[in-house]
Amino acid sequence: MKVIGVHLDRCTGCKTCELYCAVERGSVGKTLFKAVQESPAPQPRVRVEGSNDAPLPFQCRHCLQAPCLNACLTGALVRDPETNMVVVHEDRCIACWTCTMYCPYGVIFPWPQREMALKCDRCAYMESPVCVDVCPANALELVEVNDFDEMFRERRQEISNNLTSGDEKKGLLLLDLVR
Repeated sequence: MKVIGVHLDRCTGCKTCELYCAVERGSVGKTLFKAVQESPAPQPRVRVEGSNDAPLPFQCRHCLQAPCLNACLTGALVRDPETNMVVVHEDRCIACWTCTMYCPYGVIFPWPQREMALKCDRCAYMESPVCVDVCPANALELVEVNDFDEMFRERRQEISNNLTSGDEKKGLLLLDLVR
């Protein structure tokens, strides 16, 4: 299974990933020019939170023990047997937002105008997620889950060093995201 790895030291907070996600996954016209005229306005399934000093891209982690699956009242959230990702069957979603309350990462978003929950499905129908493809800083990377630990081992060590060097607040925040 592949996951989207986030290189926090590279993210500039430009929100290009959000813009392209909204256009690709939320718009009918699939172009920026058409999307800005659509109603309701397309919404992204990935979000960049935090300040300009410490931007943090968030998208669904497709948890192995996903609380949102058990919380969904209608069975709109299901695990795809082929990709192992948690996906939304939009036709079953009743916009109760229970999944948004149970998501431990806060990455399922209500879209009241379309009466559905939004969450990243890693652009399952595409070869690569649009957010990864368009990131100008290469802060997002699609990696095999088995390779994830090796790739970010050095970063975790750096964060650990920050914890002991006085940059505790930043280190704690990043440590939680890198796990």
